[in-house]
Amino acid sequence: MIRGIDTEGMQLNLSANCGLCHNRGVAALETRIPPVVQWAVAAAITWVAALMDLDGTPLAGPAFDAIGVVVALAGLALGVSGGRLFSRASTTIDPHRPDETSSLVTGGVYRFTRNPMYLGLTFIVVGWALFLGSVVGLIVGPGFLLAALTRLQIKPEERVLADKFADEYEAFRRRTRRWL
Repeated sequence: MIRGIDTEGMQLNLSANCGLCHNRGVAALETRIPPVVQWAVAAAITWVAALMDLDGTPLAGPAFDAIGVVVALAGLALGVSGGRLFSRASTTIDPHRPDETSSLVTGGVYRFTRNPMYLGLTFIVVGWALFLGSVVGLIVGPGFLLAALTRLQIKPEERVLADKFADEYEAFRRRTRRWL
């Protein structure tokens, strides 16, 4: 059971009586569930929310469809941009092996967010929710994805970066937000 979310860290505070979700259990999942799978689950959650019409007042019409497509395309562009910068820096993009990172990328889109690829996935889910016209989906899908990516992927990556790049990573962390 989720008790709260810390704003900067987006760290889930989990109830100790939930054996499956206990912090040690969640820690065992770190970097094991690919971000694209987390994204697919968030997209499915968004779709189910839209199908169930939980909000009763969906965002409807061609304007929301168009805005959704634009937001999703912006997310795709953001993610591709981040990936290209990793490629140019000859560092790993493999989310299962953050320890193989060979350089710290801080330029380009990384001047605005420390996680443009993950932010891009989130924008795609936001665009999907807008396209589907689901207010509830707009909240639960991206919310799930932000929490899952932060806990299962970003936190472990940040520990590796802090160990490998010490002062350089700390300076980057201080000047650039995790998300936006």
